[in-house]
Amino acid sequence: MRVIAPGKLVLTGAYAVLEGAPAIVVAVDRYAAVDTGAPGKVDVRALYDGAGQKLGLGSSAASMVASFGARALARGQDPRHAAVRAEIFRAVRAAHQREQGGGSGVDVAASVHGGALRYTVVRDPSSTSKRPTDAAMRAVELPARLVLAPYWSGTSARTSDLLSRVDALRARGGAGAVFTALRAAAEEAADAVADANTFVRTAGAFGRALATLGDAADAPIVPPAFAELASLADREHGAFLPAGAGGGDVAVWLGVAPPSLAFGRRAEALGLSPLALAIDHGGVRPESIS
Repeated sequence: MRVIAPGKLVLTGAYAVLEGAPAIVVAVDRYAAVDTGAPGKVDVRALYDGAGQKLGLGSSAASMVASFGARALARGQDPRHAAVRAEIFRAVRAAHQREQGGGSGVDVAASVHGGALRYTVVRDPSSTSKRPTDAAMRAVELPARLVLAPYWSGTSARTSDLLSRVDALRARGGAGAVFTALRAAAEEAADAVADANTFVRTAGAFGRALATLGDAADAPIVPPAFAELASLADREHGAFLPAGAGGGDVAVWLGVAPPSLAFGRRAEALGLSPLALAIDHGGVRPESIS
């Protein structure tokens, strides 16, 4: 039997989640899969494109979640049960942070629980560690009218390089206003998630705050093609922004209507193509059990 764990799209809150702001993340129906008879071997082909490039859907987190889920199932534990999931999340977040040198754990949460989540890191104020000590998360319902249309740039991004530049900016100081604006935009978007029109508007504002952060950090968080499409989306009363740390890979259209044909043609001309994804509501689970 195989255990599967979904990938993710971070809709809003990238980088800001490390500053204590909430992120909105959704699990998606591309999976890492592990056979319970071989828990060290992970099938992540669904999280890559046909040319073998990472799609930017959280493959490393999903791989770990599927592996830990397979081990739990082999011990006789059901990874769908709340207590088992809580332990998988705790263990995988710690392991993932060690491997990645930090991180919020938002991608781990999506892979464990599925659906749409509001996720916030919690830090011990007495700790000097950069790593979150806990997390608060709850399921949220995306509005029925919300159109979520992912696009793939054809190029993988190195999240670690982007994070290093943002960390360097933070260490230099003098960019407090940039981080304050980013946190505020993330909070407004998370608070507006129940209303489609307001969430789209605030997600667009968060995308602009990401671009400002990228400029300040000299990091291509919002590449030129994404910035151009964000302007086009704004004219169509939609939003277009990186689905996570940015730098390329996956971006997402958010609107109360699909993107226009003109938007689609321009995206294609800029090298982006629609990525067929749907929200996964199951989280980590045995593949043969619905």
